[in-house]
Amino acid sequence: MSKKPARRPRLGVGGPPTTRRRGENGAETAVNIEWLEVFREVAARGSVTAAGQALGYTQPAVSRQISALERATGARLFDRMPRGVRLTEEGRCLLGHAETVLERMRAAQQDLEALRNLDAGRLRVGAFDSADAALVPRALASFRAAHPAVCLSVIEGNTTAQLGRLRDGEIDIAVVSAYPHQVLDAGHLDLHRLLDDPLMVALPAGHRLARRSVLRLADLAGESWIEGYPDGSATLADAGRRAGFRPRIDFAVREWTAKQGFVAAGLGLSLVPSLAAGAARPDIVLIPLHPGDAPVRKVHAATLRGVATPPPAIAFLRCLQEAARYLPVAATRRSG
Repeated sequence: MSKKPARRPRLGVGGPPTTRRRGENGAETAVNIEWLEVFREVAARGSVTAAGQALGYTQPAVSRQISALERATGARLFDRMPRGVRLTEEGRCLLGHAETVLERMRAAQQDLEALRNLDAGRLRVGAFDSADAALVPRALASFRAAHPAVCLSVIEGNTTAQLGRLRDGEIDIAVVSAYPHQVLDAGHLDLHRLLDDPLMVALPAGHRLARRSVLRLADLAGESWIEGYPDGSATLADAGRRAGFRPRIDFAVREWTAKQGFVAAGLGLSLVPSLAAGAARPDIVLIPLHPGDAPVRKVHAATLRGVATPPPAIAFLRCLQEAARYLPVAATRRSG
């Protein structure tokens, strides 16, 4: 098809879109969206030549597209007059539908462009609780400042739950973690490393070791521990075994807020993620463990492999990486 070089942009990407109808023999006939544009322009101008000039087509190219639309619809759309063309009744009927289709396509393209430019859309984030103490809020604040039109939502839960939500399409990106003895099922995931999160020890402010800058686990062999489960976690058990003792679990308390209360009351010690250090109460002390003793969990942002990652999730990943870069993880001794 011959065209003039100054042709203006068309609706559609990667080839003109089509709608379909069934002909008299039952076979599907494609209706090209571009034909509808040409049809509308000819109807508006009453001239094939004038429509071609407006659209950047030659007159024969416009005539071929009108003929193709007439074959596809099974309707005669124009009467050829001595000077120009005039819509038939069938043409007038089709024109309203053509305008509706073209306007819907234009609106769809505008909506898609808004999504790509982060001027619309949604971001659904899942994260574990201590990531929500500082890392995720900082990243969300940065994202919202840059893209205020995107609707944000966050759901909290452990890594297993977040990976399940990610697989089920309930969230777009998950902030997850794993200790050395844990393996994330990465076969269906793209994992983006954010940071290493060493555990610290929470002690009551009046503890005999509260003024130490660094602790060895062996120094804590005779202490009581506050843990999430009566038998303790594999993380604490493995750390104690490497240090030559079996930790004694006196109280099973799962929530970090409650653990702090037990520690502050002098009922035992607890391991605390560095990510949660900023949310510690003023009447407890957080002390880093010696690098040879400290369990370290790796924190990742996870997206689902093999599916299209939404543009907001891609942008939020960059915010997470930036927040992780400047987050003061494993800060020095903190006390009230």
